Amino acid sequence: MSSAQKRALWRGMRDCSPFMLVVIPFSTLFGVVARDAGLDILQVVAMSAIVIAGSAQFTALALLQDQAPVFIVLLASLAVNMRMAMYSAALVPHLGQAPLKLRALMAYVMVDQTFAVSVRTFEAEPSMPLPEKIGYYFGCIIVVCMPWYLCTYLGAVLGQAIPAALSPDFAVPICFLALVAPMLRSLPHLVAAGVSVAAAVSFAWVPWNFGLIISALLAMIAGAQTEFWQRRRLVKEAA
Repeated sequence: MSSAQKRALWRGMRDCSPFMLVVIPFSTLFGVVARDAGLDILQVVAMSAIVIAGSAQFTALALLQDQAPVFIVLLASLAVNMRMAMYSAALVPHLGQAPLKLRALMAYVMVDQTFAVSVRTFEAEPSMPLPEKIGYYFGCIIVVCMPWYLCTYLGAVLGQAIPAALSPDFAVPICFLALVAPMLRSLPHLVAAGVSVAAAVSFAWVPWNFGLIISALLAMIAGAQTEFWQRRRLVKEAA
C-alpha cells in the first residue's frame, strides 16, 4: 500500500468515525434482541457476519418472531436491502474500475454509513485516483464493520445484564436520521421520503411488515415520477 493510499485509509476512518456513536449501540441492541428471540450466540454472530445490514436483520428477526413464512422473511429482507443496489450503481463511476475480487469484497461490506460518507467525498473530489478511493472506502469500512461484529457478540453475551432503563434502542432512529437527512438534496428525494413515511404509517396494519415493501415501491415510483416531471418541464422551458 502506497503512502497516498494509507493517508486515504486514515482519512476514511476519521470521516466515518462519528458513526461509531450509533453503530455500537445499534449492533449491541441487535445482539440483545436476537438472544431474546431465541437465537444462540453462534447464530447471532453468524447472522451479523453474513448479512451486515442492521435494518434487514431486525426486519427478519421480527418476522421470525411472528412465525412468518420463510418466503415472506426473505422477501421483506430483500425489499429492505434493495437500496444497496442503488448504492452500488452510484459507486460504479468511482470504484467500477477496481479488480473484480476487490469489488466483490467492497460489495459484501457495503453499508449505509460507508456509502453515504464515501460517495459524498468521491463526488466532491472527482479527481481522486482510484487507489486512493479504494483506500478511503476501506477506511470507512473498518470503523463501521469491525465494531458491528464485536458489539453484536458483546450484546449477545452480555445483553441479559443490561438494565431495561439503559436499552440502546435509541440508536436505531438516530442512525437513520443521520444517514437520510443529508441526502435529501432535491425535490424527488423529498417526495420519495415523504411518500415512504406516509405509506409506512398507512400500511402499518399489513401483516408481517409487508407494508414496508408497499411503501418502498410507492416511494420509488413517486421519486422517479417527480424526476421525470422535472426533466420534462426543463425540456419545455428550453424549447
